[in-house]
Amino acid sequence: MPAKPVLCRPAAFQLFREQLTRLDTTEGLWRAAAAISAHALDDVSLDELDRRFEELAQLVREGARSGRDVARLAHLHGVLFEDQRFAGDFDRYSSPLNSYLSVVLETRRGLPILLALVYKVVAERAGLHVEGINSPGHFLARVLVDGRWLLVDPFFHGQSLSRDEALERLGQLTGNNYFGQYEILQPATHPQWLARILANLQNSFAAEGRQNDLAAMTELQQALWESA
Repeated sequence: MPAKPVLCRPAAFQLFREQLTRLDTTEGLWRAAAAISAHALDDVSLDELDRRFEELAQLVREGARSGRDVARLAHLHGVLFEDQRFAGDFDRYSSPLNSYLSVVLETRRGLPILLALVYKVVAERAGLHVEGINSPGHFLARVLVDGRWLLVDPFFHGQSLSRDEALERLGQLTGNNYFGQYEILQPATHPQWLARILANLQNSFAAEGRQNDLAAMTELQQALWESA
């Protein structure tokens, strides 16, 4: 693994590398995602992000006093999608800002994969289990409720989807026909999750001609690959 980056901010690169040793945890995942944004942003504070996540989770826990999964899920969606109004950003979809965790938490707008990450962190702190779905063109999530997986689309206000509805949505968004291809609705590993965030930023920086930032994301990507 490279010891020093050439174009990525050293502090961001080091922070990212530190999280790779515990990438099997949700804590390591969101902190690594935050480290990515520290390349571009000066004010990324893991303590502040942790506080914000805990604040949201506490609201869910307070509402779901029965401790039942269905109650947790109902209050999770109430807090995130009704009260806080987290949703996808259609107006500036390709902006790098939609891939920065701290910005997404502040604006409550972002790409599907970042909104799914917020969903996962808050849900798990409230007692649920969530996995990302590494579907093509549009990242989804699934949440375990009373022993059954429920597909959720955080980009569209936490809408619940059947597998067929999920495939139909993917087809609408990508222009492809995924009828019956349930195998594309596979859980994302945490390295896959980070790799996709980095790929989104690479695409955004390439489109904007930001070659140094593109190369910085490639350095982080290489560190991720080598850690695996």
